[in-house]
Amino acid sequence: MKVAHVITRLIVGGAQENTVATCLGLRRRGWDVDLISGPQTGPEGALEAGMPVTIIHALRREPNPVFDVQACRVLCRLFRERRYDIVHTHSGKAGLLGRLAAQLAGVPVVVHTIHGPSFYPYQNPVGNWLFRWAEQLAAEWTTQFISVADAMTAQYQAAGVAGKFVTIHSGMNLEPYLQLPPPHGAVVGKIARFFRLKGHEFFFAALPKIKAAVPEARFLLVGDGIYRQKYAQQPAEFTGLVRPEEIPAQIARMSVLVHLSLREGLPRTLVQALAAGRPVVAFDVDGAREVCRDGETGFLVRAGDVVGVAEAVIRLLRDKALAARMGARGRELVRQQFGEEHMVEQIHNLYRKLL
Repeated sequence: MKVAHVITRLIVGGAQENTVATCLGLRRRGWDVDLISGPQTGPEGALEAGMPVTIIHALRREPNPVFDVQACRVLCRLFRERRYDIVHTHSGKAGLLGRLAAQLAGVPVVVHTIHGPSFYPYQNPVGNWLFRWAEQLAAEWTTQFISVADAMTAQYQAAGVAGKFVTIHSGMNLEPYLQLPPPHGAVVGKIARFFRLKGHEFFFAALPKIKAAVPEARFLLVGDGIYRQKYAQQPAEFTGLVRPEEIPAQIARMSVLVHLSLREGLPRTLVQALAAGRPVVAFDVDGAREVCRDGETGFLVRAGDVVGVAEAVIRLLRDKALAARMGARGRELVRQQFGEEHMVEQIHNLYRKLL
């Protein structure tokens, strides 16, 4: 059976890593899988797909009527020529144009994965309405939605997006994390692009309170982006951009990981930290609570609550036994639910059912 996965761009990011892992995993199971992407990268770096990629130069992240029409035409032609049994789309722009092209080309099964909502509270009202309307329209061309977290299904249904939803948690290769030794020291880490809504301002606002309570605490920031220079003078170590395979070595240095994004589907860094036995502190948004179980694998904090973040981190740094228990419980949880092979097997079975 022939399958096309379509995504807007192959940057180093959670949705992209999820998509590539799915494509490679399905290929190992005998599916004839193609990966189609736009050409753009960014300061996050380009992701190595490990397989041939068809690049559509008109498939761009930014709205552009001329490019968008061109991209839809190219996708429609490819779908007809290659006679795909399934088209599986990811991300906002590729999700909309890919599903429209699949509808026009008569593709039998169209699947869309919701990695994160295309509409969210921090958009301007016009943009929020437009993205909701676009998702409601594209739902008519969608055979099946896959949500990476239950929270995505709830948000889409609340926005009036009709369709069949199933949750398949974003899976990843956990072995490099499961093999890491227990944490030592007092290093508070954050892994995220330096970009809007990623919450670095809350991290640095909490830093003085943490440092005052735990003087030996150190702070590690992994990632790069357009906002990095804004925080260059903060008393923290900045690694800059690192490859996905280098993330385990950075988590090995951490005692606690904080995740303070205001918009996320399923935060992969929470899964990775817990697989390494590190407790986590996260804002209670989107799918965070499905990984950071409050009082069990870490602490959930109301979005924007800097004092709450500081207090949770201080408690984990001071109470090593509590941190170890939460890390151990987190490792057990993610080992069962968030492995890459488990995700691919669920998608494999879903495809067979849909066909």
